[in-house]
Amino acid sequence: MLNQSNGANLIASTHPGLQIRLLQVSDAERLLEIRRENFDFFKPFEPERPEIYFTLEEQARLISIGLEAAQAGQGYTFGLFLPEKDKLIGRMELSGVARGPFQNANLGYFVDPAYHGQGYATSAVQDIVRYAIHELGLHRIQAGVMPRNTPSNRVMEKAGFRREGLALNYLKINGVWEDHVLYALTAEDLQNGVF
Repeated sequence: MLNQSNGANLIASTHPGLQIRLLQVSDAERLLEIRRENFDFFKPFEPERPEIYFTLEEQARLISIGLEAAQAGQGYTFGLFLPEKDKLIGRMELSGVARGPFQNANLGYFVDPAYHGQGYATSAVQDIVRYAIHELGLHRIQAGVMPRNTPSNRVMEKAGFRREGLALNYLKINGVWEDHVLYALTAEDLQNGVF
């Protein structure tokens, strides 16, 4: 459930050491820090970014756009925080929210590599899926992961997502058209106790 607390929208997290809330413009500095410090780590898994992307102004602008999208029900950009320090450690996004007969959204995320292997991504994926289905009324959440991105494939599987196939030349990543494993999870999967 999305609750109001200190002016920020919160999602209940099942991970005891994690807080999930909509990113705010005040989070831009830490978000930029994660992006810059881990540039080489993220580069093989992301689209090419213009230099302006790595500025505080651009990160703040993108967060503002994300907040407008959330207000319009078109997308939701969440920060993953360590609550005792209010430290941002990652971002998750529900994008391309489609209504009508589709009731679908795409899931994308990253976690600061310093916090990998601690269950944050898997828990946050499950929490955001619950929110998307139970609170937003979506029917299906889908994600695409490059086959060589073993940690993200593992997160999808541990989070209960079903592998639906391989999309060839799906997204241009770091200048190259890359195949992606397509994953999905539906409201029925949740009802059947997938997690």
